[in-house]
Amino acid sequence: MFSEMFYKLWDNNLIQMGIWETIYMTVISTAVAYLLGLPLGIILNVTDDKGICPMRWLNRVLSVVVNFFRSIPFIILMIAMLPVAKLIVGTSLGNKATIVMLIIAAAPYVARMVESSIKEVNSGIIEAAQSMGASNFQIIRKVLLPEAKPSLIVGAVISMVTVLGYSAMASTIGGKGLGQIAVVYGHQRGNSDIIWICVFLTVIIVQIIQELGMYIARRTDKRVRN
Repeated sequence: MFSEMFYKLWDNNLIQMGIWETIYMTVISTAVAYLLGLPLGIILNVTDDKGICPMRWLNRVLSVVVNFFRSIPFIILMIAMLPVAKLIVGTSLGNKATIVMLIIAAAPYVARMVESSIKEVNSGIIEAAQSMGASNFQIIRKVLLPEAKPSLIVGAVISMVTVLGYSAMASTIGGKGLGQIAVVYGHQRGNSDIIWICVFLTVIIVQIIQELGMYIARRTDKRVRN
């Protein structure tokens, strides 16, 4: 049913390792990207003209930076950021460098997702908090983030799936995972079954992320519980 190469990869635990490396790179990159993108998205929202602390110059500067990185195709960004990865982790090849590239690509994307999620918060709730004398920091911590939590979780799921797709391109800089297996052992050696197996495994990972994320989002959505 499968080529001889598949059984060699399976017996040597390379496919199992590829699954683990793909998940590892995706989770770590998304987590760090959210640590960077969450505060950036909050600043983009609150400094908007309709935000709680309008600051047009800061909003415009951050928007230009975010849009600049978001507009660069990942494969080009990955090559351009090789010196940056080497400066940060000491190498421009392998999974460490790949994680740096994924973070750089995902953080601006996350920032826009966070900004969009917070904009969904009902303005009446914000106005009520302001009328009670809440500071901007209190509004962010006790109103905006809690109210936007379900949407933020959905955004995290979408971001993670996007990062997973980016990680498949990592084989071009020596990154491992299912992408490398599909390219090196599948495409380059003419084993189409390995390519489709990697596709199938990637789809399974995406479905697990999607279902788990949507479940958590539903559990945290007060509107659904009520």
